Amino acid sequence: QVQLVESGGGLVQAGDSLGLSCAASGRAFGSYAMAWFRQVPGKEREFVAGITWKGDRTRYADSVKGRFTIHRDNSKNRGSLQMNRLKPDDTAVYYCAAVPGDVGLEADWYDYWGQGTQVTVSS
Repeated sequence: QVQLVESGGGLVQAGDSLGLSCAASGRAFGSYAMAWFRQVPGKEREFVAGITWKGDRTRYADSVKGRFTIHRDNSKNRGSLQMNRLKPDDTAVYYCAAVPGDVGLEADWYDYWGQGTQVTVSS
């Protein structure tokens, strides 16, 4: 069983940077793949970035590649998403997710979810 809590969202201007954190409880987190998704009202939850349990492989959505960086520190049971050069289109609720297994691109692949944190990017 893993519980996830996101933090770090807020209101920023286009071009700014913002870092999100995902604090995990449960000793199994270190063996779970982790991902960040985002969702805007009326749309499906969208894959943003994922990282293997070892942290040796990452995947990114094309829309954030080169701007966002996913990272994890298993010794601290924590994951993060560094977001640079933010755009208004990045505005969404961001969710941390985890699954025992490899990184998947679909939301229903993941077993555990945080409550989400709002990121708003003004133009």
